[in-house]
Amino acid sequence: MGDSVEETLNSLLDAEADALCGAQRYERSADRIDTRAGSYERQLHTKAGEVTLKVPKLRRQTFETAIIERYKRREASIEESLIEMYLAGISVRRAEDITEAL
Repeated sequence: MGDSVEETLNSLLDAEADALCGAQRYERSADRIDTRAGSYERQLHTKAGEVTLKVPKLRRQTFETAIIERYKRREASIEESLIEMYLAGISVRRAEDITEAL
């Protein structure tokens, strides 16, 4: 399941980069605004496990995705769960076990 989540997120990032560039990867178009300059990898913790994202880089503009917040390493639901566990008074050891399960 983690692989399909990773593929889906990466294809969404590619589609977003295509929209910012005004053309698909390797497409020649008069409407093209920008070109790609490779990509970089980053990890993201999700409910489906850890996924590796290939975030596109653009030559003239900064690629900022609407899908994943910049510098975000975990899906928001995991952070909310950690806060709720802390407020409920769950021990650190028990919280570690729960986050491993997530």
